[in-house]
Amino acid sequence: MEETLRTYFELKQQQKELEQALDELREEIVAWCMQQEDGERLAGGYQARVVQQERREYDDARLYDVLPEASVWRLVSKADPGKVASLVKLNILSEDGLKGTFTNKRIQSLQVKKI
Repeated sequence: MEETLRTYFELKQQQKELEQALDELREEIVAWCMQQEDGERLAGGYQARVVQQERREYDDARLYDVLPEASVWRLVSKADPGKVASLVKLNILSEDGLKGTFTNKRIQSLQVKKI
């Protein structure tokens, strides 16, 4: 078991180092891609593209206040954007009623593929 624990510990250390290296590379690649208007660049046999996404982050208290019934909170339980979107599709909540309960957050997604 000592060998298993040692291996696990070493792999977790390597994981931390790899994640740090990936974060640094990601920042460099995103900056390089953003020099182009479309956020896409080619280098050798690789294509890198930055995709802008917008995500909603709900405020639990504000969302709870606009729910038609307190029992609906059990369906949501936490301000999960996917669950809230489902309630809008089911016409339990309306987009107008949700105004002021969330903020839009822009997310940059980096995609790198071999071409």
